[in-house]
Amino acid sequence: MKEIKFVDVGEGITEGHLIKWLVKDGDNVKEDQSVAQVETDKAVVNVPAPISGVIKEVAKGDSILHLGDVVAAIGTQDEIRNYKAGAQAAQQPKAPQTQQQKTQPQAAAQQKAAATKPKEIIATPSVRKLAHDLNVDLSVVIGTGPNGRILENDIRSGASKTAKQSAPQQKFSEVLEEKHGEDIERVPMSMVRKAIAKNMEESWKIPRASHMDFINATELWNIVKKEKPKMDQRSIHLTFLPFVIKALVEALKENPNFNASYDHETQEIIVKRYYNIGLAAESEDGLKVVVVKNADKMSIEKIAGKIQELHKKIQDKTITIDEMHDTTITITNIGSLGGGFLAVPMINPPDVAIVGVLSIRDWPFVEDGKVKIGKILPFVVTFDHRVVDGAEAVKLGNAFKGYLEDPDFLEML
Repeated sequence: MKEIKFVDVGEGITEGHLIKWLVKDGDNVKEDQSVAQVETDKAVVNVPAPISGVIKEVAKGDSILHLGDVVAAIGTQDEIRNYKAGAQAAQQPKAPQTQQQKTQPQAAAQQKAAATKPKEIIATPSVRKLAHDLNVDLSVVIGTGPNGRILENDIRSGASKTAKQSAPQQKFSEVLEEKHGEDIERVPMSMVRKAIAKNMEESWKIPRASHMDFINATELWNIVKKEKPKMDQRSIHLTFLPFVIKALVEALKENPNFNASYDHETQEIIVKRYYNIGLAAESEDGLKVVVVKNADKMSIEKIAGKIQELHKKIQDKTITIDEMHDTTITITNIGSLGGGFLAVPMINPPDVAIVGVLSIRDWPFVEDGKVKIGKILPFVVTFDHRVVDGAEAVKLGNAFKGYLEDPDFLEML
C-alpha cells in the first residue's frame, strides 16, 4: 500500500487547494491515472496514482493541502480496509530522565526568577503621587534622570502611551458598517488571487517608469486581413499578436537589457539569450501569464497556433506550471478587451519590462504636412529603472514601432 502525498510541484509551491476528486472512494485505478485536481497559486495540477489499486480518499474536497499532507491511499482491498490515516506515526518510548535533565528545569527556574526580580524604583514622593493620579505603573517606566531616577515628564509620557494603547481600535468591517450599514460580504481569495496579490506587491517595490508611443498599423492591418482567411482554413485564429511578438523579439535583439532580469542580491543584470514571451491572459479565477517559449525560432503561423493552444488550456484549466514559467519579457494585450487609449501595466517580476498594446483604431495623423486617417496602435513600455533608463526605453520603442510599420519586414515573417 502507498500513501499519495501532496509534493513539491516546482516553483517553491508549498500549498494547494483540493478542488476536485476525479475518482470515487473505493474505485479501482491504474498506475499514473489522475485521481484528484489541486489548484496551486500557479496552475491546476493533477495528482497521479503511483501504483494500480483501490483508492481511499483521505483529504476532504475543498480543503487546503500543505507539503507532505496525505491526499489518498492506494493498495489492495484488504490494505485499504485496514488503513487508518495517521496510524503510521510511531509512538516513541520515553526514556527515564537523567539527574542532569532533572536539574535543568530547576536551573531554568532560578534564572527566570533572577530575571524577573523587581527593579529598584527611584522616584520622589511627588512623582509617585503623580503616577498614582494618572494610573501609571512605576515598574514599567524608564527613568531618564540621574541613576535611572523617574521624573515627572517620564510619568506624563507613560500616561500618554497607556491612553493610546487602551483606546479601542475599530475593525475595518466596523468602520464600513458605520458608513454604509451592515450590507457587506467577505469573499475568500482563491489561490490564484492570493498569488496575484503577492506578485503585485513585489512588482510595486520595483522603481519603474514608462515610455508611450503610437504605431501606424495600417500595413499590419492589411496583412492580417489578407492572411486571415488562409489561416482560418487551417483552423488557426490569426490576430495581430503574433506580429507584435515577432517585432518585439527583433527589437529585444537590438536592446538586450530588456530581455533580462535583475538579481537584487548580487546587483547583476541577467541578460537572456533566449526569447520566452509571456502573455498576460484572463482566466476564470484571475490573471495568469502563459509563455510562448523560443518565440524567435517560430513562424507567425506557429506562434498563432501556440497562443490558441495556451488560451484553450487556460479556459479548460489544464495549463501546466512549465507553460507559465520562465518569461524573459511579458506582453499584456489590453486591446483584446477593447481597452482604452493609454495604460501603465505592472511589471511581471523578475522581468525587467512589460509591453502593453492597446486597441487599433482609426485616428488622424499628419504625414508630409497632410492630415490622414490610419490604423493607429498605442503601446507602452513599463521598465525597471534600476536596469535601464528612459533613453534605452525610447530606443526599444522605436525599434518595435519600426518593425511593425515596415511592410517589407511584415511580408517576410
